[in-house]
Amino acid sequence: MDRETISIPAITLEWNEWIAWNDLQVDARRGGVKVPNGMPGVYEVRHLNADERLTIGKAADLRMRVKQGLVKGKVPHAAGKKIRETEDESTIVVRWAVTDRPAAVEEELHRRHQQKFGRLPKYTEFT
Repeated sequence: MDRETISIPAITLEWNEWIAWNDLQVDARRGGVKVPNGMPGVYEVRHLNADERLTIGKAADLRMRVKQGLVKGKVPHAAGKKIRETEDESTIVVRWAVTDRPAAVEEELHRRHQQKFGRLPKYTEFT
């Protein structure tokens, strides 16, 4: 049997400010919020003034995943569809961080959320 130890270095995230869901619906060319285009990262969604997350996800392209999938529904996003169908969007905020290791970060954010709240975020099915 071969044995190998893998040490994963720390990952530092620089989160943007929480942005209102409805502000993300406005096209950036018309004064809306710009989400990093073509950049990998992670994102979190919660109700304003709430600590528990509605979803935590990873993205190969933050703009496509967050704006086009999660918020606008122009590309498939299971959590985004459920949020749009059942939640009051006027009370939801979103933030993101660019990282070249989105899968590792998403896994750790899910672990921390589960440790704190006893479950994954409401609209996250698996990690």
